Amino acid sequence: MWLRNREGTEPVTARSPLGARRVLSVVALVLGAAAAVFFVVRAMSTGEAVWAWEAAIAAAVALVAAVDLLVLRHRRSRRRDRQHQ
Repeated sequence: MWLRNREGTEPVTARSPLGARRVLSVVALVLGAAAAVFFVVRAMSTGEAVWAWEAAIAAAVALVAAVDLLVLRHRRSRRRDRQHQ
């Protein structure tokens, strides 16, 4: 295979995408939660079902971002444990 005898500095200089992923998840969590609150208030004041659906979608985005942050936290702690062994 062509990948077996690879020469280069990729493993040495490669950077983990976890930092960028963490920033994106924090932004999605904050914006999703704020949008969900806004849409819930709109749904309650107008009584239109479309705002409730918008609130559900925004809450789902915030939930996915929160779960992603938990996964990243678990990976960071697992990596720290491996370094101390």
